[in-house]
Amino acid sequence: MTDETSYVAVVGMAGRFPGAADLDRFWANLAAGVESIEPLPAPPGASHQPAMGVLDDADRFDAGYFGYAPGEAMLIDPQHRLFMECAVEALEDAGEDPDRFGGPVGVYGGNSNSYYRETLRPYRDLIGSPSEFQLQLGSGSDFLTSRVAYQLGLRGPAVSVQTACSTSLVAVHQAVQALLAGECDMALAGGTSVHVPVYPGEYTEGGVLTADGHCRAFDAAASGVVSGMGVGIVVLKRLDDALADGNTIQAVLLGTAVNNDGRDKIGFTAPSVDGQAEVMRTALAVAGVDPDTVGYVEAHGTGTPLGDPIEVAALTAAYGRGTEREDVCWLGSVKTNIGHTDAAAGVAGLIKVVLALRERRLPPSLHFTTPNPGIDFANSPFKVNTWLRDWRTLGGAPRRAAVNALGLGGTNAHVLVEEPTRTAPTDPGRPWQLAVLSARSRSALAAAKVRLAEHLERHPDLDLADVAWTTQIGRRELPFRQSFVASDTWSLAKSLREPAPTGPVAEVSAGTRQLVMFFPGQGGQKVGMAADLYRHERRFREVFDEAAALFTPLLGLDLRQVVYPAAGREEAAVAELAAMTVSHAAIFSVEYALFRLWRHWGVTPDLVAGHSLGAIVAATAAGVFGLDDAVSVVAERSRLLQELPPGAMIAVPIPEPELAGDLHPELAIAAVNSPDQCVVTGPAARIDELAARLAAREVTVRRLHIPAAAHSTLIDPVLPGYTEFMASVRYRDPVLPLLSDRTGRALDAAEVRDPRYWAGHLRNTVRFGEVVSTVLGRERATVLEVGPGHTLSTLARRHPGFGPGHAAVASLPHPADDASDLAHLLGAAGALWELGHGVDWSGPHDGARRLRVPLPTYPFERTRFRVDPAADPPVAIEPPVTGDDDGDDAGEPPSTEAEAAVAASFERVLGVAVPGRRANFLDLGGDSLLATQLTAWIRRDYRVRVLVREFLKAPTVAELARLIDERAASATTERKES
Repeated sequence: MTDETSYVAVVGMAGRFPGAADLDRFWANLAAGVESIEPLPAPPGASHQPAMGVLDDADRFDAGYFGYAPGEAMLIDPQHRLFMECAVEALEDAGEDPDRFGGPVGVYGGNSNSYYRETLRPYRDLIGSPSEFQLQLGSGSDFLTSRVAYQLGLRGPAVSVQTACSTSLVAVHQAVQALLAGECDMALAGGTSVHVPVYPGEYTEGGVLTADGHCRAFDAAASGVVSGMGVGIVVLKRLDDALADGNTIQAVLLGTAVNNDGRDKIGFTAPSVDGQAEVMRTALAVAGVDPDTVGYVEAHGTGTPLGDPIEVAALTAAYGRGTEREDVCWLGSVKTNIGHTDAAAGVAGLIKVVLALRERRLPPSLHFTTPNPGIDFANSPFKVNTWLRDWRTLGGAPRRAAVNALGLGGTNAHVLVEEPTRTAPTDPGRPWQLAVLSARSRSALAAAKVRLAEHLERHPDLDLADVAWTTQIGRRELPFRQSFVASDTWSLAKSLREPAPTGPVAEVSAGTRQLVMFFPGQGGQKVGMAADLYRHERRFREVFDEAAALFTPLLGLDLRQVVYPAAGREEAAVAELAAMTVSHAAIFSVEYALFRLWRHWGVTPDLVAGHSLGAIVAATAAGVFGLDDAVSVVAERSRLLQELPPGAMIAVPIPEPELAGDLHPELAIAAVNSPDQCVVTGPAARIDELAARLAAREVTVRRLHIPAAAHSTLIDPVLPGYTEFMASVRYRDPVLPLLSDRTGRALDAAEVRDPRYWAGHLRNTVRFGEVVSTVLGRERATVLEVGPGHTLSTLARRHPGFGPGHAAVASLPHPADDASDLAHLLGAAGALWELGHGVDWSGPHDGARRLRVPLPTYPFERTRFRVDPAADPPVAIEPPVTGDDDGDDAGEPPSTEAEAAVAASFERVLGVAVPGRRANFLDLGGDSLLATQLTAWIRRDYRVRVLVREFLKAPTVAELARLIDERAASATTERKES
């Protein structure tokens, strides 16, 4: 097949290999020709291989990230534990969050033979006395991929593969076939080979293991295999899909093939030239490429005297005799660097090739001096690459390579790989971007910030918009969160290195947090308000223009030329904005456009409320008014106010009962914004008198930027006509709850359709303090001010009911602040996200094509889960780092002997400290399987029966202790009666 629709892209990778905790270090070691094999201590009374490729910290695992209690994590084979971590890292490297991926995701992989169950069995009493089933569940090969699927919520095929040394490359082939068949839209494929404690392998003269501790692939001195540990995973997508999704294409798989030697060999474990050559020819045919354009083969290359000559003979048969091509095809084996990683060997070779394609350099294959005399290199196109060289293209084709994997027993796999020749298109980004990071704990978040800062400092040429996009959509959303607004990679790196400006980072707690949008009234308007949004945000501009067009015939001017004037007419715009009719229209248009922009960004309120004029915007947002009706209401309302006698308004920091008795009859309280702040309205002369009188008492007042006496007795003469006008307006039932700024309660369907309510709204006192009290009466609520300024968010923050579960966020900067509107709005979006509110990240990018770029992956907080018969003690379990770094209030300590015994049982099963008598078994990491283990102990130790379903309904220390006591007392009574 040569059709590109049959091509599959490698979009992400992760791996742990000897001497390399990540793939950057892995490539550095390969390029430098490092041999990551280390000598092993000789076990007593046994002949063993003298060296091995060992993984550092293979017994460490971030149990908390995956929600495992330590006792449960201890039962999971390290091969499975590291495979889970690498799965997360590979998906993050691809910029993919499985929770947001739209289609089925498959996972294909296999692990080496597991000895972990046998290792644990002698120490069962030290690890909670697990059942044989639990031991099998923790280490069985059947559960490797399904455990990943469960943890990451993957709904595609989860297939465990077992073909010995070719396992992981066969897994890649199966993943490719599943993608092309439509069984999944993204797939993880790889393998894992990890042994804790280290099993060096028994050396036998004439066997496959080498005696000198070096893998000398293709060399005359080759004497056998060096064992190695490793874990590797690649993330695959159909090439067209990857390009459409903006993935970074790390390599393209042109064709894959798998076969078996059958009986065409001297014995079951022997290799076959014909079988191997056949799978290579098949892969080449599937890829539809000329063998002469393949410039490198990553061979199986185990370094055995028999296996290497047969592999090269098969390669020669498939790729042509040396006389048939002009250019050399280089040959190498990663096993010379890290040893034979068994089930992970094929994917290790594939990852090496993808890294070499990325760098356009071929790393050296080690320990090759003199060719194995059984290999006919002279009549083959192959030469062993022994130094780091630039990778040249052949025949005008892109750089191409092949990866070969041969399984003991005859299952062979061959993959053709090509460098990416196409990249996803991108669009220019906005001048400000929002990057977001999250983690399971504060400490992990701090580590993630440092990692990303270092990466940006090393790669300053990265597109900031792509970086922001990847952090937004390419990572799972975890409880501890922080967001960063920046204009370039340098400023983002600087922000990442700074401590959180307002104390601890946000933690998203369980439970529902309500979002309430507050729309302010007059006072915050100015020429140029939200100008950045008008310039850069299409949705804001479209909605503002729509409203402005409706206002034009009513105002006799173009609102756009007032709020966003052309150069040279700024002074004229300031004068025009001073008119009540124009300022009202401007505020309404900005606030409604801002509301629509928030909705475009996926931010949807649970409630809306407005202050005075803002109540009209809130009603429009709630669907009570259509935009055309709302515009007519605002225009009529502002016309009436403008035609009133001169008036003024001042904010007074005095409680309403105290202030009311001190007012002239022509004055009125326009608004009660909080228990100790009111706004007084009335004729300008009377307002001046009151201000002077209060100043004499050293009371500071603030004159509002509103040249009218709204909500005063001056309104009375126009109310009948305004009521008649409001009767002509079309009303609709609200689609969002709308809080009245006169009462603080939600308006019902009859009230929102009552013209008298809306006419009286212009006259009556605004009691926004009641609105704030209603909102803050909810345990967890966020106020989002949607309009210019911070007035309403500040009112909420200063209200006596504002508590730990509350937050207040302003959409735009203060009118006196010259900060960028776009930067401030992005910061507000980040603040909402930190609090746990949903944001549709495609909104801030407004359909722009963005790339998912490789960025540092999650900083796992790995603790030790060690079992080592030679150590003292033989078992060591370190508790995981949890998200609650400040401790957990689970109540007072156990108060009875039964509670103390139950708490000890919890600790024994779960492997964590139990903080108190209200500690919940499930919250501490328990599940139904561990509950079965616990209830078995209860039967044995207390001779009472508690069913698992009973315990899960009462899973705290105190509840279980009470249940045990009740059952024990009942059993005692029955024995006495009998």
